[in-house]
Amino acid sequence: MSATEPRSRRMFFRDLGRGALAIAVLGVGVTACSDDEDGGVTPVSTSPPSTATPTATTGPAPGATATPSANNAGTAAVDWRRVALGSVSAYILVRGGEAAVVDTGVSGSGGAIEQALLVAGVDWDAVGHVILTHRHGDHVGSLPDVLGRAASATAYAGAADISAISAPSPLVAVGDGDRVFGLEIIETPGHTAGHISVLDRAGGLLVAGDALNGGGSSGVTGPNPRFTSDLTAATASAVKLGELQFETIVFGHGDPLEGGASARVAELAATL
Repeated sequence: MSATEPRSRRMFFRDLGRGALAIAVLGVGVTACSDDEDGGVTPVSTSPPSTATPTATTGPAPGATATPSANNAGTAAVDWRRVALGSVSAYILVRGGEAAVVDTGVSGSGGAIEQALLVAGVDWDAVGHVILTHRHGDHVGSLPDVLGRAASATAYAGAADISAISAPSPLVAVGDGDRVFGLEIIETPGHTAGHISVLDRAGGLLVAGDALNGGGSSGVTGPNPRFTSDLTAATASAVKLGELQFETIVFGHGDPLEGGASARVAELAATL
């Protein structure tokens, strides 16, 4: 992938200096995914309660949770939200009144994502970016619905996965060095050829998709061989993530790991 940033009117540094970055992510409670995995759509809430002010509700929506991180290097706090959809999760990120959605869950998840947006104090008009970690159906199943509701949003994915993703509008290919909404794209192939992860350095948050999974005694486990297309590449990607610095990591499958997360990932990587 080129380090050149993709072009879009809603992307890359447009909101520098405009305020806090809030990240909403859709979450799940299993440790693997495949092309035909549907998962459930019963929301499950496991993250700490939100500090955001809802616009259309008086409390957290089913399955929506939020965690603000501390300020880092003078940058406003990052607020991330997990929407648990039975067997998979999605996440929402909000900054300066604009939002990004990372993954869309299985088909039929649009309503749960909408509830999470409302709890975050925004709506579909605020969604300018939809980032897909990879092509599997439990992560892109609601993409047509989400893009239909978020009419101004641009969608992004790793180049090697784009041809396998059904979308109502062209996807923008992203990779190492690219930034979307101030977020750094990290190429993490292996689970799929075009898998990407998303890093907010200022907020200390890594959205790992299925490059890693939540669980185990340390709160994080490596790639699942059963659902990994290239285990050698996936292992190298896990090692790559272990070299980054972040306090919190959230997964496509499994509970988020908060506090000292990068050290846990580095410890895991050393055993792979």
